[in-house]
Amino acid sequence: MQPISFKRHRFPPSVILHAVWLYARFTLSFRDVEEMLAERGVDASNETVRRWFLKFGRLIARNLRRSPSRPSPRWHLDEMVIKIRGRKHWLWRAVDDEGEVLDFLVQPKRCAKSARRLLRKLLKKQGFAPKRITTDKLRSYGAAIRAERLSAVHDQGLRANNRAENSHQPVRRRERKMQRFKSPGSAQRFLSIQAAVQNAFTVQRHLVPRRIVKQFRAGALSVWKQSCLPA
Repeated sequence: MQPISFKRHRFPPSVILHAVWLYARFTLSFRDVEEMLAERGVDASNETVRRWFLKFGRLIARNLRRSPSRPSPRWHLDEMVIKIRGRKHWLWRAVDDEGEVLDFLVQPKRCAKSARRLLRKLLKKQGFAPKRITTDKLRSYGAAIRAERLSAVHDQGLRANNRAENSHQPVRRRERKMQRFKSPGSAQRFLSIQAAVQNAFTVQRHLVPRRIVKQFRAGALSVWKQSCLPA
């Protein structure tokens, strides 16, 4: 983990990190975080919170992504439409069979070229080829898999891709809270931070007992603190 420098900031690191965590972890606006800090006696404007998030959120996300855990070789790919300045864009998204976000890509078109870009990005980042790829019935995925000469099983069964479709829900909630993304670049920057935090804290609560949930939560908080160590 690379330490983070908080030099030339008048607020202590604990306040800054708590504000970044609130905005990245929950569906809050910058003004919501400002009011939550004000209730605790911290006078920081929503613009200050925004700058904290853009500066430190990127550094924290980079540390979180350095986790040694290896994702599953069973990938789920899906795409969702988002509107940016009144124009349709497509958020291509990949998760593994445990719901961990592997990568995503904001593209202006829903085509085989965009699907292949996502696959190339995934293969380069993960460093290995998947054993199974689950998608919907969009033909672009099959064309992209053939173009990359992957030997993975391509599953397009009914409701087989619910894992990827469910992973869109946090993005939809955030999109409504933010009143839509302002540009493809801003969407890419925010989602890269949100995905790293989501991977660290998301637990399938309905699958494990309460005591296990508490252990997972404590482990996630420990990883978060290690990723935020000041220089």
